[in-house]
Amino acid sequence: MAEFGFSVAAQLPDAQGRAGVIDTPHGEIQTPAFVAVGTKATVKAVLPESIADTGAQAVLANAYHLYLQPGSDLVAEAGGLGAFMNWPGPTFTDSGGFQVLSLGVGFKKVLAMETAGLANDDVIAAGKERLAHVDDDGVTFKSFLDGSIHRFTPEVSMQIQHDLGADIIFAFDECTTLMNTRRYQEASLERTQAWAARCLA
Repeated sequence: MAEFGFSVAAQLPDAQGRAGVIDTPHGEIQTPAFVAVGTKATVKAVLPESIADTGAQAVLANAYHLYLQPGSDLVAEAGGLGAFMNWPGPTFTDSGGFQVLSLGVGFKKVLAMETAGLANDDVIAAGKERLAHVDDDGVTFKSFLDGSIHRFTPEVSMQIQHDLGADIIFAFDECTTLMNTRRYQEASLERTQAWAARCLA
């Protein structure tokens, strides 16, 4: 099985542009690359054996969605993400941070449409509840499926992604909204940097 690696295949003279090759245990990815999105371990309307025909060299799945359903443990028991979805090539998983927070705070779902005069913590539409609460250690959230309570930290996200068996995994980050104040955005940036260090630990 191939080791991980990266090599530069071509570079623009007097510029930063380049093309390269990422080596993974499940094959090469020639960059820049088209990566198919298979959020729940399936690329919609495309059979697994036809994914390569689209020009995709890899598939990106979502740790949040697969953790909630069918469960990262089930995917692991099936032999990992590639085996689970019948895709022999390289796989990516994102950390779940965007989904935890975008679904949790109701981004495009429960945010008030009229935010003039509202404080930062008040931009939730009437009759809706905030499903995610962020602190410096991680995020506590309610499942959008059944309302059950879950906790994601950088360490939990990394473990889920390892269980899913992706070749390339993403650091857990906080997703803010356009309504957050500059002060909050700056605090979030510092928190995300700290989380990235924990993801690498």
